[in-house]
Amino acid sequence: MMPELGKYAFAVLASYGVSLGLLAVLVLASVARARRMRADLERVEDRSKRHG
Repeated sequence: MMPELGKYAFAVLASYGVSLGLLAVLVLASVARARRMRADLERVEDRSKRHG
């Protein structure tokens, strides 16, 4: 199933690994930011309900 990569095997597999790692970091950062933004929005909405 896996193609023969010969002398480039390490470079190719390392590139795949780095790419997958960066994608994982981007997904985790996006989820964390979305949670922070949702919490900030809820705080602002609660504040406006109390004062408005």
